[in-house]
Order: sequence, then C-alpha cells, then structure tokens
Amino acid sequence: MAMSGGRDDGQPMMEMNTTPLIDVMLVLLVMLIMTLPPVTNSVNIDLPTPSNVIPTNVDPVKNKIVLTNNDEILWNGQAINDGQLVSNLQQTLTFAVEPELQFEPEPNASYNISSQVLNIIKGSGVTKFGFVGNEKYRVFGKGGPADPTR
Repeated sequence: MAMSGGRDDGQPMMEMNTTPLIDVMLVLLVMLIMTLPPVTNSVNIDLPTPSNVIPTNVDPVKNKIVLTNNDEILWNGQAINDGQLVSNLQQTLTFAVEPELQFEPEPNASYNISSQVLNIIKGSGVTKFGFVGNEKYRVFGKGGPADPTR
C-alpha cells in the first residue's frame, strides 16, 4: 500500500487516514470469531429413565455376550443362535433385578453379526447394557502401551 505524505506545496492533506479504522475492524472481527460457539455434532443416545425404586443390595447376575471371529455368539461361554439370544434376553427381563448384560466382540468379529446382535439387544428392552473389553483396542501411537511392536 502506498502512503502519501501530503503535497509539497504546504497544503494540509484532505484524504482520511483509514489505516486505524481497518485495524479496529480486524480486531473486532477476530474477537467476534473467538466468541462464537464451536459447531458441535450431536449424537442421539437413548438413556434409561430414572426410577424412584430404591436399589437393593442384591448383586445381580452378569451375563456376557461374546462374538467370536468364527461368527459365533457365545452367551456366558456357550454357543447360541439368534432365537436363543432373544429368549435369553426375554428371560432376563422377568427377574426381580435385571442382570447386567456385557457385550464383548473379539477383534476380528464380523461387523454385520455385531450389528444384528446389537439390534436384537435394543429391541429386547434390556436397560442394563454395557460394552466391555474396549481398552484392548486403544491405540496411543507408535511406541505406546498398545503398540504390538513394543
């Protein structure tokens, strides 16, 4: 940008100096950008509704579903099919205290089987459900605790 220092004839400069105005506008723009909230993506999760029932000190039975690399569904270590899984889930809902259901697919288990089993679980109405064993798949980068070359 070229700047003029006025004329050599001694007359005052008649143009407005816009440099400070532009500086102020840039500072205001930066402040506006910093105060805007970040854009967030929402993920809808069906959370269980709280109940007014006082929990008892009974330790519920924990059932574990394991999906193997051979596309088998294991219920507490025994192989079952989709129909048996549905009946087992319906049976757990009849207990006075609903047992906790743990889901642990093996590292190379089929994604399609995992998706089908999760849809069956969701459709059954089970509320005490959790994923276990995820810490085995955590990767911190080369040389980290989960690095196989270490």
